[in-house]
Amino acid sequence: MLRLTPVVRNILIINIAIFAAGALLQRNFAPAFGLHYIYSQDFQPYQFLTHMFLHGGFGHLFTNMFGLIIFGPLLEQVWGAKRFLLFYLVTGIGAGVLYSGVNYFEMAQLQQTIDLYKESPSPLALNELLKEGGLGIQRHFDSFLRAFEARPEDPTLLTNSFSVAESLLSFRADVPMVGASGAIFGILAAFGLLFPNTELFLLFFPFPIKAKYFVALYGLYELYAGVHNAQGDNVAHFAHIGGMIFAFVLVKYWGSQRKKFY
Repeated sequence: MLRLTPVVRNILIINIAIFAAGALLQRNFAPAFGLHYIYSQDFQPYQFLTHMFLHGGFGHLFTNMFGLIIFGPLLEQVWGAKRFLLFYLVTGIGAGVLYSGVNYFEMAQLQQTIDLYKESPSPLALNELLKEGGLGIQRHFDSFLRAFEARPEDPTLLTNSFSVAESLLSFRADVPMVGASGAIFGILAAFGLLFPNTELFLLFFPFPIKAKYFVALYGLYELYAGVHNAQGDNVAHFAHIGGMIFAFVLVKYWGSQRKKFY
């Protein structure tokens, strides 16, 4: 029978309570407490912490809390409540920091792309720019794109296309990151470091896999997905990677002795 440790239980309760409160009150807490782009007018420093306790839906909440209750209790037993809580907060906040850094770089690149578009505007170039913006932005401008394709020399449409291109920045800046995934991936990474030879039985693997291999494969996938940045992919992959990186640093810093557990 699964036994929840005190900190894991409290984190679970807090996350469920906040999600339930949002559903019952029909309130979306993400605009105020999700992690915004650092130069957004909605950004606040406390969002590095608060975003960890918000989720985008029941499935998002369930997968994160499932990972917490499966891998968290053993780490809390090994480290104790205070160290486990510190680990959880540091990896979650660290995930937000790395995500924000990557987000800043991506926004700078997007601004450069917009500037290039303004030098050589065309319906095709605008369509490609909207695709690059991601997050399903393109569908919001379907009617404008059709009009622009029909009359590409229209000076009014040409000027409006510049406004559409610039709107990508605010559109991206206004989408906050939420979720405990960074901390959960940190827990997963720590589990792989401390219990590398523990065999995991997973639904999507037809055979048992050792924790060290599972964590390594998952980390490589997140890196690939983050770099590839597929259109329509709204997952903050670099936040996951950030959680794993901070987990690795913490475990090594604490000088945890590597032992083989089975």
